[in-house]
Amino acid sequence: MILTTPLAFRWVHFSYAIEKGLNVFMEKPLTADGPTSRRMIELAKKASDKNLKVGVGLMVRHCHGRQELHKRISDGEIGDIQFMRAYRMHGPVGSAFTERKPDNISETMWQIQKFHSFLWASGGLFNDFYIHQVDELSWMKNAWPVKAHALGGRHYRKKFVDQNFDTYSVEYTYDDGAKLFLDGRTMLRCYNNMSSTVHGTRGSAIVSSHGHTPGKVRTFKGQKQVKEDLIWAYPQPEKNPYQLEWNDLVDAIIHDKPYNEVERGVMASLTSSLGRMSAHTGREVAMDEIMNSDHEFAPDVANLAPDGPAPLQPHDDGSYPVPAPGITTKREYIS
Repeated sequence: MILTTPLAFRWVHFSYAIEKGLNVFMEKPLTADGPTSRRMIELAKKASDKNLKVGVGLMVRHCHGRQELHKRISDGEIGDIQFMRAYRMHGPVGSAFTERKPDNISETMWQIQKFHSFLWASGGLFNDFYIHQVDELSWMKNAWPVKAHALGGRHYRKKFVDQNFDTYSVEYTYDDGAKLFLDGRTMLRCYNNMSSTVHGTRGSAIVSSHGHTPGKVRTFKGQKQVKEDLIWAYPQPEKNPYQLEWNDLVDAIIHDKPYNEVERGVMASLTSSLGRMSAHTGREVAMDEIMNSDHEFAPDVANLAPDGPAPLQPHDDGSYPVPAPGITTKREYIS
């Protein structure tokens, strides 16, 4: 069973797959809030109890170059990790920027169609776009952050009424004090960058050079990352991780190997939500807080009908509730 709908439906469809005893591939992200994260982790346990194989679309974990890089970093090639940097900067993509709903479609179907624009459906552009770098760098660190402090804002909105910020800047903190600095910008005519870097006490590493593939991973004996300081580079060309993730899942099915990536996928999704929530509320947020939060964006999604009511109701002028950092601080918006 292949699950590629907006993430709000992930737990509903996963429940059905488990009931029917089906192996699953599900796209990322998996969740956008604490209640659905806890629910998906419990469902993952049920899937493992039934020996189901479940893949999650965080394909970078299946990249052979990144796997070798992870081993080298874990073995101490660049020393202890001090901080990491992630950038995802480009123009609007997907359905992240949305105008007011036209009259020829229901509110529910409009929000599903434009899912990147609505937190209940996707976690917004933050979760859908930034999750890969959150996941790959936390993998290199062998840990998930314990808290986040973030900034963000909306600029030049004009006719667009979606719930997203255009810029995000997050400082994630790990239990040992190491940091992950993530900068995201979804704006036209600005500097573009999509890369991930690790900095250690004895050197540094490139996890992603210009996107997901090819990674062109490398390690360096200094922080400048210049050619003369190169320690190691994965040979080119690389195999495509979008294919490798399927190879690994199918191999597990054919040879009956334990295979369940859901809990890791949930933690990557929740870490993304951690940074997003901090930016949207204007305060530092702890991982334990968001994991144990009772705010579920779409609590009745299993009974959602095409004609609604939609999980998010528009204002009278057709705009939608948006985050107000420092004003709305307990939840990300008031509906």
